[in-house]
Amino acid sequence: ALDLLLIGCSGSALEEPHHRTNGSATHKKAFPVLDFNYEHVRIPFEISLWILLALFMKLGFHIIPRVSHVVPESCLLIFVGLLVGGIIKAMHDKAPILDTKLFFLYLLPPIILDAGYFLPIRLFTENLGTILVFAVVGTLWNAFFIGGMMFAICQIEVAHLGGVSLLSCLLFGSIVSAVDPVAVLAVFEEIHINELLYILVFGESLLNDAVTVVLYHLFEEFSHAGSVTMGDAFLGVLSFLVVSLGGILAGVVYGIVGAFTSRFTSHSRVIEPLFVFLYSYMAYLSAEVFHLSGIMSLIACGVVMRPYVEANISHKSYTTIKYFLKMWSSVSETLIFIFLGVSTVEGPHNWNWLFVVFTLVLCLVSRVLGVVGLTFIINKFRIVKLTKKDQFIVAYGGLRGAIAFSLGFLLPDDETKHMFLTAIITVIFFTVFVQGMTIRPLVELLAVKRKKESRRSINEEIHTQFLDHLLTGIEDICGHYGHHHWKDKLTRFNENYVKKWLISGERSAEPQLISFYNKLEMKQAMMLVESNSSARLPTFASAEAAPRRAIPSISKTREEEIRKILRANLQKTRQRLRSYSRHDLFMDPFEDNMSEVRFRKQQVDMERRMSHYLTVPAKRQETPSVRKVWFEPGHPAGLSFRPKPRPPEGVDLVDEDTPQNTNQGTAQPGQEEKLKPSCCLSDPGPNTEEEA
Repeated sequence: ALDLLLIGCSGSALEEPHHRTNGSATHKKAFPVLDFNYEHVRIPFEISLWILLALFMKLGFHIIPRVSHVVPESCLLIFVGLLVGGIIKAMHDKAPILDTKLFFLYLLPPIILDAGYFLPIRLFTENLGTILVFAVVGTLWNAFFIGGMMFAICQIEVAHLGGVSLLSCLLFGSIVSAVDPVAVLAVFEEIHINELLYILVFGESLLNDAVTVVLYHLFEEFSHAGSVTMGDAFLGVLSFLVVSLGGILAGVVYGIVGAFTSRFTSHSRVIEPLFVFLYSYMAYLSAEVFHLSGIMSLIACGVVMRPYVEANISHKSYTTIKYFLKMWSSVSETLIFIFLGVSTVEGPHNWNWLFVVFTLVLCLVSRVLGVVGLTFIINKFRIVKLTKKDQFIVAYGGLRGAIAFSLGFLLPDDETKHMFLTAIITVIFFTVFVQGMTIRPLVELLAVKRKKESRRSINEEIHTQFLDHLLTGIEDICGHYGHHHWKDKLTRFNENYVKKWLISGERSAEPQLISFYNKLEMKQAMMLVESNSSARLPTFASAEAAPRRAIPSISKTREEEIRKILRANLQKTRQRLRSYSRHDLFMDPFEDNMSEVRFRKQQVDMERRMSHYLTVPAKRQETPSVRKVWFEPGHPAGLSFRPKPRPPEGVDLVDEDTPQNTNQGTAQPGQEEKLKPSCCLSDPGPNTEEEA
């Protein structure tokens, strides 16, 4: 029976595929011509739509000039975010919020790298002491003042906030006290404030990241522990040093490695920009792994890497780095403000009038008191004092932004977090909208010095460099080791040791002035010769109709390179080493084998040949007539010249333009055969203008 059962099961199993095959043959599904699967591409498609929306908003902002003169770009982008968030919420859909991971790992690094890579080093180092005082002492003052006063406000019975502890208020103060670099960049670059005020506020917003990170983690740990001892306070100070100096060290290490890597990219130019981006991003991520200051790591990496990388990479790679950083930082900034508006609509919020209003007032009061008090101390040590107008702009320019919102988003999810986020968003909106929109008319009203649109002349820059050397010598004579002394020491160390390791070949010691100038001149001449074909080149017969010589124009980037080379190599004009072209992927062997003498001979020959084509006089002068004069043997005028061979028979020996009876008197017909000339003079005669 068991055998029959197995045979029956196997028979049914064998028959089932046969029927299934017949069924599939009779009911075969048609091949789909068009299919729709949105979930497969939903995430990249929505990201592309958000970026496209940001670009259209930025484009529309700059097309309408009236809007850009009244409303800052950041305000308009936040308003667009509010509209988009309202539309999404009206459709009963969940809007994307400004997630902390998205902000700190993807949106913030391009903005900080762009600011650090193109940071004005000279202005930053000259005001580093003032920037550090505002960034460290000022941020500590704002955090403790706002946190302590808000704790006092929470103790009021009317506020109904008795459950908020002191450590929670200090944590809130550390979040809301830091100046945001994204908001400062968005506003200050539009009003074109002078370089001093810009670097003070922007430098403070960059360097206070270490203080904000330390205070945030410190108060977060203390709020969980519930008690604070003197040992904890000492560890907090030590943590600040580790976070700041560790972030700088991480950035310096990655910057040196990136510069050293760029030595070997001469045969693979297309990957040069990737090394700059990846090493900088790795420096930021490495700092974030150990809870160090990622912002300071990025700044240090960009500052250290830039001079050596630019000496190694090609000009096209430099242009790629520059415009890619500008593009991606602009897109990130636009997305941050749009997401900030969308997150505001999404909520959740816990509105407490007393807490929000006092937070806003205390932020303004603490900023003004901190700037005025610290400036009073700083001006005692500064040569260029900060005026009352400067202090007002520094205090009024302390804008808050997305960093405060992202840090508040990291708090534990409860009603206190929602109240903190509501107050933080209110402070951000007030500083960006009210202060950002009114700072331009206030700058014009107070007649604050604006940024110079015209560049300094070569004369000014050379004299500035001369004064630096002079002040260095004065400091050495006086025995005072100031920043000029240490700057000179660092420059010498860089020239003698660092450049030899980080810059490839002879370019580490090459003065590029002569080679760059000669190469640019030769390349321009060659291009003009190639572009002017035989049909277009003017000839001597058609010189009257020849067009004027076109003055070649150079880009601002090339002009800045020439100015930089002139400043650095003005006193080394006679040295000639192998030059390096940033336009070619490989070294030109023709240039390496060409000596300076041969180069100059070819250049002179090229100029002589091209002068007929490129330089046409306004009125072509005719060749003056030539006078031929013959003297008798023994004549005083002919003794001072060597005898010339007799002219051939039949040559007219008298002046072509004057009658034949001039010069030696009238010759009678019978005396013509007796006048035997022996010497000849070629006189060009008077000028054409005199004859006219």
